[in-house]
Amino acid sequence: MKLNISNTIDEVLGNVAEYFIAAANDSIAQHGSFEVALSGGSSPKKLYSLLTTSPYTERVDWDKVLFFFGDERYVPTTDPASNYLMAQKVLFEPLNIDMTKVFAVDTTLAPEAAAAQYMNDITRHFDDREPIFDLVLLGLGDNSHTASLFPYTPVLQEQKAGIKSVFLTDQQVYRITFTAPLINMAARVAFLVYGETKSDAVYNVLEGENDAENFPAQLVNSKAKSIEWFMDRAAAARLMSAGAN
Repeated sequence: MKLNISNTIDEVLGNVAEYFIAAANDSIAQHGSFEVALSGGSSPKKLYSLLTTSPYTERVDWDKVLFFFGDERYVPTTDPASNYLMAQKVLFEPLNIDMTKVFAVDTTLAPEAAAAQYMNDITRHFDDREPIFDLVLLGLGDNSHTASLFPYTPVLQEQKAGIKSVFLTDQQVYRITFTAPLINMAARVAFLVYGETKSDAVYNVLEGENDAENFPAQLVNSKAKSIEWFMDRAAAARLMSAGAN
């Protein structure tokens, strides 16, 4: 695990963009494509917007990038809350991405069926290979959730690499999410986190007691893969005060 702590949000976004470009080009050179699982939320939205600007647009063969979603809200793809819709507007359309290269969750199905179908889509894409994504992008909630792995939800107990539906009782909504084992299979995982409101969550996940039920992002802990955190000093404040480097 590597921590990348920057002075400003713009520096954080620039560093993640560089990491994304390097991962894409390395994967394309190795096996001809770059399979990336996107994250939703306001922080990734700024990253995606940055990737559509020069010089980033010219530094990747976007025709060889395949886009998936690490989690999705159980809403129509036309709903403002949809991770797919956000990515379509700020990333896919500006880059003129061939939409056959985008793998969306079919939220017209019932939640469990949508999860099962998405795993089928992933399995079919990877064919006889294990579903090892080249990069999984993740955020971090104030409550230490990542993807749609929320505190005290049954999906946290899942031992199989796959896709599951999650019902959030406090919000009375469903979400569709990668399980932690599927995330941990990825060749690279990158957390994008910034802002003072994230400092407690960052500290709890990285330095707090081992309590994945309360701090679900602790489940992203594959020792054999590359896991990098990109943060600003505000988000890393408690780590730095505790002497982390």
